[in-house]
Amino acid sequence: MQQMERKFNAFKGERRDGQRGPKKYATQRAKQSTMIIGRQPLLEALSTGKSIERIFMLRTATGDIIPQIRELAQTNNIPINYVPVEKLNGLTQANHQGVVAIAGNVTYLDLQDVISHVTEKGETPLFLILDGITDVRNIGAIARSAVCCGAQAIIIPDKGIAALNEEAVKSSAGALESIAVCRVNSLNKAIDTLHLNGIKVMASEMETEIKLYDCDLREPVAVIMGSEDKGVYPALIKASDVLFRIPMAGNFESFNVSVAAGIILYEALKQRTVNI
Repeated sequence: MQQMERKFNAFKGERRDGQRGPKKYATQRAKQSTMIIGRQPLLEALSTGKSIERIFMLRTATGDIIPQIRELAQTNNIPINYVPVEKLNGLTQANHQGVVAIAGNVTYLDLQDVISHVTEKGETPLFLILDGITDVRNIGAIARSAVCCGAQAIIIPDKGIAALNEEAVKSSAGALESIAVCRVNSLNKAIDTLHLNGIKVMASEMETEIKLYDCDLREPVAVIMGSEDKGVYPALIKASDVLFRIPMAGNFESFNVSVAAGIILYEALKQRTVNI
């Protein structure tokens, strides 16, 4: 909870120096990704809540600690890649005991905790859901726009998305360290959680007649951003409450996903802010 408060304080511009406005992140160095090698070190890291991006595990790994590692990884939505020993040997020359984990640059927060935190502060939720975005620079740019425009959280799946590594943090100019990031094992289940909390889910879809500026973004809302080549996954389209499109003057197929996210977020900021 303290980590979430620090993230929200940084995002909202509640600076310790008493000044208003966002902190300057451009000159901050992103934290280096590090490896956690061996069963007991990994178990301890998982047990203490250390941020972990991914676990590489030997396909044939057995033993008392392995089930505990798997259970904690599942509980915390940490993906496990089952690999041959050659992959692990390529990651490290140390005695890995069949497991190597990549420590994360981003601390992941529970979606329900974030929703509760936002609503308890009297804020109207504005979240982004990222579906199938595999370019870390796009994710970084989206996070930066999200912070600038007042979004409180980004929701990502545990698979099929670029790793939020040092490059992603640098691309975001530090925004990924100040906005809440929720990693889930199912975006459909995340949408169910959003619906249960009264948050409308919207998705960008080229074929709809509803334009972005006709949508009410002043209410609690989460917007799905899909990959540029495949768009939003059909099951997520089906689960959405509103489908909209961004009007364009030219004949080009679509905006870059980070540009589209910036346009949507700024429209939300414009609708939610009286004097802008």
